[in-house]
Amino acid sequence: VKTMVSLKLQKRLAASVLKCGKRKVWLDPNEITEIHNANSRQNFRKLIKDGYVIRKPNKIHSRARVNERLAAKRKGRHMGLGKRRGTREARFPSKIIWMRRMRVLRRLLKRFRESKKIDKHLYHTLYLKVKGNEFKNKRVLMEHIHKEKAELVRAKQLQKEGEHRRQRAAAKRARAAAREAEKQKKLLEGN
Repeated sequence: VKTMVSLKLQKRLAASVLKCGKRKVWLDPNEITEIHNANSRQNFRKLIKDGYVIRKPNKIHSRARVNERLAAKRKGRHMGLGKRRGTREARFPSKIIWMRRMRVLRRLLKRFRESKKIDKHLYHTLYLKVKGNEFKNKRVLMEHIHKEKAELVRAKQLQKEGEHRRQRAAAKRARAAAREAEKQKKLLEGN
């Protein structure tokens, strides 16, 4: 029975040359004598070139099962009450929900102001209302903006109509005063 020769040194040198751990080094069992005689890194470079010493490939660590489970989780499987460890707040903090909502609504306001859909005064009042939790989402805010704009247009129209009415009334008064003055004049001339 042949005794096993110790190739501890050879393993170490080969690992050093291959830049890997000793467990990744494969020594050709048919070339044991040649490998045993090699005692320098230079010798090992030659053995590696000849293919007597090889670096073993990395073991495969498959993520197939993980990917499958994640795909199921995206559909909402494995997410029931029995699988939950943290509180609702820990799993999805209400602060994050709030921050996201604020950012969405403020971004919308900014966009509307830049595109001149709302003026800076309306922007400011709406900004404060957003901060005061008055709009639960973008749709509600947009509806409010349209309503507010319609209200502003209506107010402007009413103001214009009022102005027009006042001008007409003033003109009417002026005409009546002129007629009255004419009448007085005629009366005076008649006397």
